Amino acid sequence: MDSLTQIVLGAAVGEAVLGRKIGNKAMLYGAIAGTIPDLDVLARNFVDTITATEAHRGFSHSILFCVLVAPIFGWLVNKIEVKKKLGWKPWAWLFFWGFFTHPLLDCFTTWGTQLFWPFDWRIAFNSIFVIDPLYTIPFMVCVIWAMFLKRTSSKRRKINWAGIMISSTYLALTVVLKLVATQKFKDRLDSQNIEYKEISTRPAAFNTILWNSNVETANSYLLGDYSFFDTQPIKFDDYPKNRRAEPVYESAQAREDLERLKDIAQGWYLMENKDGQWYFYDLRFGLRPVNEEEEAFVFAYIVEEGKDGLIVNETEKNLEDAGLIFSQLWQRTQGN
Repeated sequence: MDSLTQIVLGAAVGEAVLGRKIGNKAMLYGAIAGTIPDLDVLARNFVDTITATEAHRGFSHSILFCVLVAPIFGWLVNKIEVKKKLGWKPWAWLFFWGFFTHPLLDCFTTWGTQLFWPFDWRIAFNSIFVIDPLYTIPFMVCVIWAMFLKRTSSKRRKINWAGIMISSTYLALTVVLKLVATQKFKDRLDSQNIEYKEISTRPAAFNTILWNSNVETANSYLLGDYSFFDTQPIKFDDYPKNRRAEPVYESAQAREDLERLKDIAQGWYLMENKDGQWYFYDLRFGLRPVNEEEEAFVFAYIVEEGKDGLIVNETEKNLEDAGLIFSQLWQRTQGN
């Protein structure tokens, strides 16, 4: 999830663990704990694109990280907050839950979270977009409200827990909505007698009303969308796999790097040659509008063979497209 959401969640968890003893400082350190796992993005400054992408939501999002690192931060903060005289264990407990709830929430998004690292198993329930105002805003209101109440107040605890329960209930609701939307896609495929190997569904940006689907058939991928306000049948766009047309690289390292990219995309990928340049598309995150007539994949990488393997660069996302994206998203969410 986005940084603001993780800060809010961490603050609420910090309050639940130590708020009664130390007040708003529990929220502060909880917010810090909720932010730390995402510092793995800094790897982009030191390693290649593939390695950095593999590392994202890896060790820093694992149970092992929580167990190993929480005592270190507990000891460190206990040295800083000498006047509190809590000892390192309560601080470590706060950081453990701040660390642990971060990847637990991330498991519900699309990217996938290696909660059981070093085992290469990414958990992705695909039920909530990385930014969802309906999850974050009510939660944030409760946390800010609690912040201005006395630390010994029972009302403070109730409001903080209300935020946790409201957000958790909404998270559970997203799973139910996903199951309903997935069944709608399956029913449409069955009605068209389309045989498919696998189907993956996820919410569109910023909401859980509009849902996208990726469907794998023998020779192509079908991409479709469904809004709970739709009145017309679901339509699927066909994207041929064209696996035989994919580039064959000379070096073993380049071929291995390409396989790593495929693993990152969990097999949901296409490759395309445009103007002599090869592009790798991660289909899990769908399409975005470029203009009124054209769309592009959200995650696209330019790939070429270099001396030491595959050179991979993610294509830039034009922020000027934001107005068009929101406009089309709003229109499509209202139904077809």
